[in-house]
Amino acid sequence: MRDNMKTPRTSDGGTAASAAKQLDRFIAKFDAAHQALIRDVRKVLRKRFPTAYELVYDNYNFFVIGYSPTDRPSDSIISIAAAANGIGLCFIQGARLPDPHKVLNGSGKQTRFVRLESAKTLARPEVEALLAAAVAQAKTPWRATGRGELVIRSVSAKQRPRRKTQ
Repeated sequence: MRDNMKTPRTSDGGTAASAAKQLDRFIAKFDAAHQALIRDVRKVLRKRFPTAYELVYDNYNFFVIGYSPTDRPSDSIISIAAAANGIGLCFIQGARLPDPHKVLNGSGKQTRFVRLESAKTLARPEVEALLAAAVAQAKTPWRATGRGELVIRSVSAKQRPRRKTQ
């Protein structure tokens, strides 16, 4: 769980080895297929952004892992957003990204997303181009060296079901 990462920590700033276990518990709320997809996508993004801060939110509507060059949420450029009905890769400034292949979904003023059927979606040339454009447009540059860090930012007491209800 902690490959290429510093000791995980919680939102109160204290270091806690339990952050990785918390992350596992958040992911375990999903059905087996979504659990596997979240883990696979996370592995690809950790490799792509080895110095990134992974900012974790287990919110009411979504489970989110944001990727940022700093521990500030406002610097995040992408995130994994998971709900019972599927998983998406969100581009935080997606409305400003060039999208000639029209792969981005959404119509908000800022965020756009790509639905993820598998981690292989991240290797598609048009998605790679979006990732590269998001990095190029980032306000804060990524560290060239060092390791990423897992940060549990928030956990909502009340949440929508993470599995489809029958």
